[in-house]
Amino acid sequence: MYVPSHFTQTDPGTLQVFVRTHSFATLVSAGDDEVPLASHLPLLIDEPLGEQGALVGHLARANPHWPALDGRTTLAIFHGPHAYISPTRYGNTSTPDGARHVVPTWNYTAVHVYGTCHLEHDPAVILAILEHYVEFYERGQPTPWRFHADTPFARRLAAQVVAFRIDIARWEGTWKLGQNHAAERRARTAAALDDPQARAIAELMQATLSSQQRAARRT
Repeated sequence: MYVPSHFTQTDPGTLQVFVRTHSFATLVSAGDDEVPLASHLPLLIDEPLGEQGALVGHLARANPHWPALDGRTTLAIFHGPHAYISPTRYGNTSTPDGARHVVPTWNYTAVHVYGTCHLEHDPAVILAILEHYVEFYERGQPTPWRFHADTPFARRLAAQVVAFRIDIARWEGTWKLGQNHAAERRARTAAALDDPQARAIAELMQATLSSQQRAARRT
């Protein structure tokens, strides 16, 4: 992923929180004919596995992607908030520093996770992954639904999916939030973003700006 230095996010804790918050990912790998394959599915972090942790997931056995996963390098793309940024958001664009020297852009956040995929064949492990999924996503429900792994229904379900883990080799994060602009312009842009998706970007922009300003005061 192309990440200019001023947009790079490398803090492990921040990257992991991002993946947990935006867990619906695009999983990409190359097939036997080197044609890229992609599946859209939730992936969960399983930190104890591997030096940099692991991702666990599953897909339908009918999905033709899974035969090309075992032992292969994969890329999991996690998308966060994003928003179109019009130059009109910058404030005064009538000066030499204004309209003639600015262009529209897109602010966004994303994390790429690279690693080696391994299929899980043990039914007990597959059931544990499914149970982990249900617990993770149901915990915010008013009355959480339970997955009973010891039932015939659960075993039939497990037979219809292919579970896997990805031993993580590398993390990449980009927080493209206007860090290449002056603080005043970044603040004006953040204040001008008003729809829900844009407001999420505005909050991240303001948090990043505040963090940089605090760091500058300490130096």
